[in-house]
Amino acid sequence: MRILLRRPLILASSSPRRAELLRQIGLDFRILPAHVEEPPPTYGQEVTEWARQAALDKARAALPILDTPALVLGADTVVLAPTDDPALPRLHEVPVRVLGKPDDDADAHAMLRDLSGREHTVLSAFALITHPEGREIAEAVETRVRFRELTEGEIADYVATGEPRDKAGAYGIQGLGAVLVESITGDYNTVVGLPLSHLWQRIQPWRA
Repeated sequence: MRILLRRPLILASSSPRRAELLRQIGLDFRILPAHVEEPPPTYGQEVTEWARQAALDKARAALPILDTPALVLGADTVVLAPTDDPALPRLHEVPVRVLGKPDDDADAHAMLRDLSGREHTVLSAFALITHPEGREIAEAVETRVRFRELTEGEIADYVATGEPRDKAGAYGIQGLGAVLVESITGDYNTVVGLPLSHLWQRIQPWRA
């Protein structure tokens, strides 16, 4: 199946997972990676709003290099672990720690140990901007993921594969990380990096 849009779709991301998801639903697109400094969410900030803003910033970063009408897609995915620390950002009033990409293998090991046997939230936001009109849409979707209890050996073996190094939360559910997951509540594709069902509904006005 091939989905035709009335204007070219630009993916402002270098994520191979997001590109594969767009191909999965038959969308043609061009990749223009957005290089945007993302300041971490601040004390008490609602992470949902922060993620939506990050997706918008990535889409906006691609606009200056466009010289023809286009529909630009930016996205951002964060892994959120609940915490009791009131000084951290919040998800619906609950303090959370934002788990980004690990700094190194030791950091990946620590993240996975923290997620073991617990439920966390994956939040994927996306933004669509029309060029040159500048109409903006941004949405964020949450999925809850529960890890089974992991042994230190299992964590070490998974970290040694190298898969966690470029993944938020130090795991990839679409890869070897699938064996760490006990259950999910919500949209699987949100965990991969792009909530396809929500995006599908948003692009309908631009169908050819």
